[in-house]
Amino acid sequence: MADLAIVGATGAVGQEFLNILAERAYPVDGLRLLATKRSAGRIVSWGGREIEVEETRRDSFRGVDIAFFAGGSDSSLFAEAAVSAGAIVIDNSSYFRLRPDVPLVVPEVNAAAVRLHKGIIANPNCSTIIMAVALKPIEDAARVRRVVVSTYQAVSGAGRDGITELEDQIRRWAGGEPAGPAKVFPYQIAFNLIPRIDVFQADDYTKEEWKMTLETQKIFDRPDLLVTATCVRAPVLRSHAESINIETEKPLTPARAKELLAKAPGVRLVDDIRAERYPTPLETTNQDDVFVGRVRVDRTVANGLNLWAAGDQLRKGAALNGVQIAELLLEARP
Repeated sequence: MADLAIVGATGAVGQEFLNILAERAYPVDGLRLLATKRSAGRIVSWGGREIEVEETRRDSFRGVDIAFFAGGSDSSLFAEAAVSAGAIVIDNSSYFRLRPDVPLVVPEVNAAAVRLHKGIIANPNCSTIIMAVALKPIEDAARVRRVVVSTYQAVSGAGRDGITELEDQIRRWAGGEPAGPAKVFPYQIAFNLIPRIDVFQADDYTKEEWKMTLETQKIFDRPDLLVTATCVRAPVLRSHAESINIETEKPLTPARAKELLAKAPGVRLVDDIRAERYPTPLETTNQDDVFVGRVRVDRTVANGLNLWAAGDQLRKGAALNGVQIAELLLEARP
C-alpha cells in the first residue's frame, strides 16, 4: 500500500490519474488531492471515498510516498518540497525532463531507468511517449538511425480550454455564425490544421518539436539518434496521431516489423488495408495501447519504413504512463 498525492487533481490529466488508479486497482492507502486555491474545497468521489481537494502548499506532502504532478508550473514550485518531505515525485511537466540526474521513463522502453531516480522521475511529452512505444521493437531489431515524424495532435493537449474552443467554434458554425474567435489557438481550429504547438525556438522549430527530438534521444540513451519533428494541432477532441518515417541501420521488412509490433508491450497492431483497418484517434480514445498500422516500405532510402500511430495522450501519453512508473516503484521495493 502507498500514500499518494495528485497535484493538479481537478484538471484533465489529474482526473485521468484518478480513473487509472481505480481501473488498475493500484494499492492506495491515503490519497491527497491538491490543486489551486480556486479549486480547494471541492469534494471528489473516488474508490468509495469522499475526498476534499486542498490547496497545494509546500507542506502538503508530509506522509506521502508518491506524488503525481499532473503538469504545469506546480512542478517548479512544489516538486522539490515534495521530495524533501520524503515523497517520490512522478512529474508530467517538462520542467525536469532533460535534467541529467532525472530519469525520463516510458516503462515499455526503459523501465530500468526508474531505479536511477533521486526523488524525481519525469514523464515524457505525450507525443514522445506514443512514438517511443512504436519505435522500441524496431530499435531493438534493427537500430534506428533517423526518424522524421509529423504529429496530428488533439485539442485536449491544450487542456479543457482547447476542447471548449473547438466545441464552441463548431457550435457557432452549425448555427450559421462565424466559427471564430480564436483565443486558445493562434487560428481558428475548427475545420483547420495549425502547424504550431508551443513557442518557436532554435532553427524555427517549436518547443514541442524540440521535446520530441531531445526526449527521444534521452529515453533511448541515443544522443546520436537523428529525430526531426513537425507538430500540428488538429480539430480532434482526444488522442494524438503520428506519421513516422524511420531509417534503420539493419534491413527490416514491413512483414517482420509487423510481427515485432504485434508482440510488443503497449502496442496494438491495426493493419489490414483490405478490411480498411488502420488506427484513428477516435478508435484509440480511452484506450491504453498505442495503435500502429500502415506499416510499409520507404523505397527512397536503403532501410526505410513508414508507419502510422495513434494513442490517447491523456492516458498513455500522460496519466497511464505515470501510474505504470508508480507500479515499477512498487515492484522495486525490497
